[in-house]
Amino acid sequence: MKYLIAGFITCLAVVFICGGTLAQGGKPMKVDNNAIYELPPLPYPPEALEPVISANTLSFHYGKHHKGYVDNLNKLIAGSELAGLSLENIITETAGKPDKAAIFNNAAQVWNHSFYWKCLIPGGSSIPAALQARIEESFGSVEACKKELSAAAVSQFGSGWAWLVLDGDKLKVIKTANADSPLTRGMKPLLTIDVWEHAYYLDYQNRRPEHVNAIIEKLLNWEFAAANLGK
Repeated sequence: MKYLIAGFITCLAVVFICGGTLAQGGKPMKVDNNAIYELPPLPYPPEALEPVISANTLSFHYGKHHKGYVDNLNKLIAGSELAGLSLENIITETAGKPDKAAIFNNAAQVWNHSFYWKCLIPGGSSIPAALQARIEESFGSVEACKKELSAAAVSQFGSGWAWLVLDGDKLKVIKTANADSPLTRGMKPLLTIDVWEHAYYLDYQNRRPEHVNAIIEKLLNWEFAAANLGK
């Protein structure tokens, strides 16, 4: 399985990567009517997040689920007016439209996962001073922020995501169901935790709180969050 993931990383080029759209200030652009969305490479080897996330879990999560969303999206938008739009634009154009639900779900899940991998870093990271100041201003303390993020992730009924976001000039923690994203609410995502069962079930079975707390304490990339805050 290790070689399967290595093959994905080596052979698949990045066409639409979440970080790239954020770098453009969140302004989606039409780039190519014939564009094909491809699976972006992981930012680390598949075993790098062990023991919190096993290489086995990561191989299925990335190589099956994330890739499946990419493949489905390409099939769904082929030849449509959405072909060639940025992922952000596809998400905002299809959100809340029942006849576009399948496109929204797959586009949002491609974006969410591309963003999620960057929210994790082996060993975790320290919180940059500027971000820490904003966290303390909004939540009172870093621990209070972590506790609220954990509560959102653990209490999300069924599949979904917990997010640290910038809403106006204040940091907030929100949770979204299924494929939904803060992008549909006019908020800027800073960090996220995936609480779909495929993100943790092979390692933790039904012990979601244990998985969530391990992510928060041992893997969160606060430097990535700070970079998003500064954009």
